[in-house]
Amino acid sequence: MKVWTIANQKGGVGKTTTVASLAGTLAKRGQKVLMVDTDPHASLGYYLGVDSEEVSASLYDLFLQHKALSRDKVVGHLVPTQVDNLHLLPATMALATLDRALGHQEGMGLILRNILSQVDADFDVVLIDCPPVLGVLMVNAMAASQHIVIPVQTEFLAIKGLERMLKTMELMGRSKHTRYSYSIVPTMYDRRTKASPAALQKLGEDYGVNLWPDVIPVDTKFRDASLAHLPAPQYAPTSRGVKAYDKLLDYLLTGEFGHVRVS
Repeated sequence: MKVWTIANQKGGVGKTTTVASLAGTLAKRGQKVLMVDTDPHASLGYYLGVDSEEVSASLYDLFLQHKALSRDKVVGHLVPTQVDNLHLLPATMALATLDRALGHQEGMGLILRNILSQVDADFDVVLIDCPPVLGVLMVNAMAASQHIVIPVQTEFLAIKGLERMLKTMELMGRSKHTRYSYSIVPTMYDRRTKASPAALQKLGEDYGVNLWPDVIPVDTKFRDASLAHLPAPQYAPTSRGVKAYDKLLDYLLTGEFGHVRVS
């Protein structure tokens, strides 16, 4: 089972869209996909038509029950979506209390990894959507994944946010004696502007070996898809944004991304 975390400490860069679009593309290829929403705002759930205030069980409950996990318990917390082969482990606002309630307990950083291990045989790929803040949830998401996808809007303020994210990964890697494999994905690219090509050039100069050599373009179909509560590949399969995510998925599945990693 592949586990990819989609993370950035800056909001509004396309994390949730990336999770939903990659998941939809994988499902169209016949893969069984689990999406994990670790953001207390539950944007991924709302995108897919799941109201976090109405779910009977969520990721929060599994964190509280982490000492008594089982496959049946985890499966019982999953929510089916409108798309075959796509399931969601939903978030609720209660996740925002985890740092205060459990953040200092021993082993808190590995709970999500243990949760996912219970359903290792049930899914081909897990995609984890992260909140834009460093805390126990992002630590868990990074510890559970084999590769981190960092969407970065092609504008200069977002690049500054990327620097903060990579610094966080560097500090976490040192403290845990590990190395994080990651790919930077330029998003919301608009070739009609001066800012997008300039920002893309800067990304290439500074992070070329870890930069996906393509872009996710601005595409209004992503917004329309979220209003329909469907991943864009199911809503608008021929749109340019969906075609870009199809290329990104090929790239991620080959595993032939840059080998310079944060350590």
